[in-house]
Amino acid sequence: MENRVTKNLYFIPYALWIALFVIAPILLVLYYSFFNIEGALSLENYQKFFTPVYLKMTLSSFWYAFLITAITLLIAYPTALLLTKTRHKYLWLLLLIVPSWINLLLKAYAFLGIFGTYGMANSFLEVIGIGSQQILFTDFSFVFVSVYIFIPFMILPIFNALNELNPTLTDAANDLGASRLTTFWRVTLPLTLDGVKVGCQIVFIPALSLFMLTRLIAGNRVITLGTAIEQHFLVTQDWGMGSTIAVFLIIIMFLFMKLTGSRKRGI
Repeated sequence: MENRVTKNLYFIPYALWIALFVIAPILLVLYYSFFNIEGALSLENYQKFFTPVYLKMTLSSFWYAFLITAITLLIAYPTALLLTKTRHKYLWLLLLIVPSWINLLLKAYAFLGIFGTYGMANSFLEVIGIGSQQILFTDFSFVFVSVYIFIPFMILPIFNALNELNPTLTDAANDLGASRLTTFWRVTLPLTLDGVKVGCQIVFIPALSLFMLTRLIAGNRVITLGTAIEQHFLVTQDWGMGSTIAVFLIIIMFLFMKLTGSRKRGI
């Protein structure tokens, strides 16, 4: 009885935190979504969201988020696999994670210099004979910088899943005559799929609502739902439409988390 009371007391701060900083903001966003730009109660914002402009923006956000997540996964999985086989794997993992501690804005400004007309990237292209190119303010620069920023967050859960994998399982597959590729597809990948799902969640959800990189790196040539929310709240002052987009963004995020969530396996 006393242990139960103690557990309930420990639960109070957690419940208050969730109520104040998760549930309350969502309810506030939902509340504002029912008011138009004149402040009148209306469903106008929801009707406007299903117009071609916002539907195209939603598809664009999905495409870029999928592209960023896919490229990040293709780079992160082999990297995490290689890390687990190195001698000082935790040191190398730390070195890969350290860049994520740097402020996002500082990294974005650094790439403005790297991809600029007189930056390192164009200097390298001139040396190899290609010549100066317009790299900044393109889809390529946006995806490249986004992948660079999100890679550590994809590597970490995959590394943990691979590191916890029982090596006797892969050894058994090899002893039974399976090739390395077959062992990977039939043993390693299925058993580390939960780490892949967590990594995809960590990357896809923030990538879906990016707005700062679309301005600084893509020069507003890439328009996402995050960009639209920022525009409505800070420029047009249409909080209702911004909240409506945020509501759909939250719904999409919850659906993605549900689809990629880990399922408990029966014993």
